[in-house]
Amino acid sequence: MVGYQADKEKLLKRLARIEGQVRGVSRMVEEERYCIDVLTQIGAIEAALDKVALGLIDEHTRHCVVEAQGGEQAEKVDELIAALGRFVGR
Repeated sequence: MVGYQADKEKLLKRLARIEGQVRGVSRMVEEERYCIDVLTQIGAIEAALDKVALGLIDEHTRHCVVEAQGGEQAEKVDELIAALGRFVGR
């Protein structure tokens, strides 16, 4: 069982909204909308994706890391730290 299983439908709805936002930005570019307006929407998409990622990190920590058994817990912590490094290092 994955950590986000309980919130899977909510997560999918949020990702669908983000997908719609991305399509909206594509339309803005096609319509040659003002650069700052496009950048503003890109920033909103990034913020939405960050929120999804932070939710997944929270669920992973609470479910996969905390509930891991014995030596597996240290492995899960290392995995989480590596994922966080990639997340903040972009």
